[in-house]
Amino acid sequence: MTMPLFEKPGALKVAMVAGEASGDVLGAHLIDAIRARHPNAEFAGIGGPRMVARGLKTQVPQERLAVRGYLEVLRRLPELLGIRRRLKQALLAERPQVFVGIDAPDFNLGLEKKLKAAGIPTVHYVSPSVWAWRPERVARIGESVSRMLCLFPMEPPLYEKYGVPVTFVGHPLAHEVPMMPDARAMREQLGLPRAAPVFALLPGSRVSELDYMAPPYLAAARLLLAEFPDATFLVPLATRATMARFDEIVARCKAHDLPIRKLIGHAQMAMIASDVVLVTSGTATLEVALTKRPMVIAYKLSALTYRIVKRKIRLPWVGLPNILAGRPLVPELLQHDATPEKLAAEVSRIWHDKAYQAELNAEFTRLHESLLADTDQLAAGAVLEVAR
Repeated sequence: MTMPLFEKPGALKVAMVAGEASGDVLGAHLIDAIRARHPNAEFAGIGGPRMVARGLKTQVPQERLAVRGYLEVLRRLPELLGIRRRLKQALLAERPQVFVGIDAPDFNLGLEKKLKAAGIPTVHYVSPSVWAWRPERVARIGESVSRMLCLFPMEPPLYEKYGVPVTFVGHPLAHEVPMMPDARAMREQLGLPRAAPVFALLPGSRVSELDYMAPPYLAAARLLLAEFPDATFLVPLATRATMARFDEIVARCKAHDLPIRKLIGHAQMAMIASDVVLVTSGTATLEVALTKRPMVIAYKLSALTYRIVKRKIRLPWVGLPNILAGRPLVPELLQHDATPEKLAAEVSRIWHDKAYQAELNAEFTRLHESLLADTDQLAAGAVLEVAR
């Protein structure tokens, strides 16, 4: 990181770090909204392909930050700390008007604390899951951020309690996803049969997630194919890195004969076109809910990471649709329960249960309405207010 981050004299300098695919989407929309008000603004830091396409000068590929789990982070810790240290030094030298950390709290909050202490205003976009575990973290988060941007309506009161400046901006996916998605039209667009079963497999947006989730998903697909011989399996993959890793796993699992249709990106299209979605826990579960599709949520971690996380989580669910509804709307199969047999059985059960699908559609519509706000403009306004 020896090259200058910013090069335009007098321009608004916005530093940003987004650590994974969902943050890349948020960051891209935020860049567009800021540039609409400040056409000459410069953006630099770390981001994915969408942010880069909008002009962000990224210092390292976003995939270098996309690590999950305690054990996995420990293995990569020297590299991650080195990236953060070099970025911090560059930002302290060039002093942008504002720094925006998008999600990735383990990486961003520590960086934000140093920058804020040095007089650089900081905004954190997407609250960590303080409502799920360790709400007392909010006080420490306040030491790192000049403003927190929250996506969910139950979050601002947690920050207000500790005097942390906060803005509810709604969830951008609520605008991006149509209120009444047209599954038939989407199947036609993708060249899929109207009546045959279509299942979407979303093994995760990180390479490390694919290592855990793709093998049981492929095995579950084989079991489903025995019951639905005319089925198609859609597999949207977020990046070329995850596409390459998925191909490796398909070869290792000898799954070339499965009727899989891979998509680069286009996860939302795959969701809308599907009868049931098998999805790895994370932001993707919310997107599935907004597309009004039934789902089975699954997640696996290393045994050590799972034991640590399980002790800390205070809620009985990990999937956002269940957390936001306050009850188990959709099944969750975690760790040792995420077996191919159980995954396939739940997907099959949901496919056959039309009454349950209708109930989910109504619940997901109410959820969708609760998250609607002018997200991009609210977020841009808050960032520019902090920058001033």
